[in-house]
Amino acid sequence: MTHPLVAVTMGDPAGIGPEIIARTFSEPDFRNGSRAIVIGDANIMSRAVSLLGLPLGVNIIGEPEEARFEQEAIDLIPVSELPDDLPFGTLDARAGDAAFRYVERAIELALEGKVEAVATAPLNKEAMHLAGHKYPGHTEILAELTGTKDYAMMLVTEDLRVIHISTHVALREAIERVEPERELAVIRLAHGTLRRIGVENPRIAVAGLNPHAGENGLFGDEDAERIKPAVEEARKQGIEASGPHPPDTVFSRARKGEFDIVVVQYHDQGHIPVKLLGFESGVNVTVGLPFFRTSVDHGTAFDIAGSGKADHKSMRAAIDLARELVLAGTGVQRADQ
Repeated sequence: MTHPLVAVTMGDPAGIGPEIIARTFSEPDFRNGSRAIVIGDANIMSRAVSLLGLPLGVNIIGEPEEARFEQEAIDLIPVSELPDDLPFGTLDARAGDAAFRYVERAIELALEGKVEAVATAPLNKEAMHLAGHKYPGHTEILAELTGTKDYAMMLVTEDLRVIHISTHVALREAIERVEPERELAVIRLAHGTLRRIGVENPRIAVAGLNPHAGENGLFGDEDAERIKPAVEEARKQGIEASGPHPPDTVFSRARKGEFDIVVVQYHDQGHIPVKLLGFESGVNVTVGLPFFRTSVDHGTAFDIAGSGKADHKSMRAAIDLARELVLAGTGVQRADQ
């Protein structure tokens, strides 16, 4: 069986992205039959390989079809040309611009059908802003450059899936974004995504916004007036949705198998339980795009960049999940299952 081709973006070159990619590509079981290419910078990737003392070369290619997928080399499409002495762990507009360009190129390849999924290493929002790219993060770049209107961030661990109403906004704005139209759109995205990957009848729990999901108006009326109507409409459309559920218990219930996914109302409501359960292996999935996109669920870790200490488990998990999502979406079973 031919594995799907995944484009891996290098992330901020001053962060840990190059290191965790190099570590991932050096694993023998990853290289066996894998089809992954890196979109990045040859100098910086070579620096990461040397820093870690890995037996890998960098094979520069122009297009995905030129990749050789050799055990001893990383196939890389160069997008930037940065000096190999780019400082580690510092905000740099050159690095911010490069990180944006890597994602831009990966999107082009995915829309052209030259790669089947994209997995991204972390970028730094401040560095990207210094370069003039004023996006809150990867998700918004992907949505704008693909012309996607309805999209959401889904986080995945072995024990839990969550999907967000909002992410990188202030808490005050997050509360304002809790509206029936958005709630219904995200419930439908959750349903469609899980159906696409083989969950026949997804059980979707919607977390409340307020303590105890408002407790009949004692702690706010948003749950009853903005969330509940969307859940009821989803059920009318044949979606097995329920809620709003008290946020302090719904994740435990999902982890025990009662629900397949939890719709969360804001960034930390979803990120805290996911990172508690799977900080090293959690994966971020953007749903609603015309292709599968996964990412590590951590940042650029400037404090340890260049030290060789970065853990690559989430990067490996993101690439593996991207591949599995494509196979599940086409009804093909992995060869090792």
